[in-house]
Amino acid sequence: MIDLHAHSTASDGSLTPTQLISLAQSEGLAAIALTDHDTVAGLDEAARAARSLGIGFVPGVELEVEWDTGVFHLLGLGLSHWDGRFETRLVEIRTRRTRRNRAMVDLLRRAGIPITYDELVRIAGHDTVGRPHFAQWLVQHGTVTTMQEAFDTMIGEGQPFYLPKEGESVGRTCDMIHGAGGRAVLAHPQTLRLGWDELVKSLKRWRGEGLDGVEAYHANLAAREAHRLAAIADDLGLLVSAGSDYHGPPRTDRRLGRTCGGMEIDDRFLEPFGVYAHERG
Repeated sequence: MIDLHAHSTASDGSLTPTQLISLAQSEGLAAIALTDHDTVAGLDEAARAARSLGIGFVPGVELEVEWDTGVFHLLGLGLSHWDGRFETRLVEIRTRRTRRNRAMVDLLRRAGIPITYDELVRIAGHDTVGRPHFAQWLVQHGTVTTMQEAFDTMIGEGQPFYLPKEGESVGRTCDMIHGAGGRAVLAHPQTLRLGWDELVKSLKRWRGEGLDGVEAYHANLAAREAHRLAAIADDLGLLVSAGSDYHGPPRTDRRLGRTCGGMEIDDRFLEPFGVYAHERG
C-alpha cells in the first residue's frame, strides 16, 4: 500500500513531515509522496524520516494552473532536485499566493470581520497560508461553526470572500516540474468541472503540452468514475496515479493510503514515479 498525494504543515496539512511519515509507517504503507502546495520546504525532513523508518519516499509538490471553470492542480511527482531555479520559481508563486491572501483579508475586514494576515500566519505556523487557515480563524472567532461552513458560505469558490489564485499555464507548469526531474500529473480531475468528452479533448491537448499522467484515483471520486478515468488515461498513453489527498486531522473523510471508496492504494501505482534514494543534507 502506498499514497501519492499527501500534505504536511509545510502547507495546509496538520501533521509535520516527520509525523506524516510516522503515520505512513504505522498504517503499513510501503511508500508515500509529500505534495505540499507551492512549497518543497518539507521534503528534506520527510526524506530523512523516511530513511530512518525504512519507508519509500516520493518527493513532490502541488501547483496551481490558470483555469476559468474550476480548480486545476498539477502534482509534480518523483522530483530529483528541488533547489536552485525550481525553488526560485516557487518563491514567485508563493508571492502571488500572499498577494491573493492579503486581498481576501481586505475583503473580510471591509465586511466588518477583524481578521489579520499575521493571525493567519500564526495559525499556519509559516508563511504558506491557505484557505483552511482562513476557515480555522473563522471557526475560532465564532463567525462560523465549522470549517466546512466557512467554505460553503464565505471563502469557497463563488462565495463573497473568495478570490481565485494567479496560476501558470499548463505548459509552463509541466516544464517547471520536468526541470526538477519530476512527472506532471493532473490532480483530482473532477475539480476541472468538465464533461467527459471535453475532458478527453483537454487531456489530449495537455499531453502535447507536457502532461505525463492523471490522478485517476482520488478520495473524493466514486470508484466507477475513477476506473473510467484510469481507462481514459491508458487509452491516451498517460500514467495513472492514486492518492488520498490527505491533510490530517481534524478532517476525517480521508485516510492515508486509501483512495476512492476506501480502496487501499496498490503498490503498482508507484513504479512510474520511483523512490527517492539520494542522500541530502
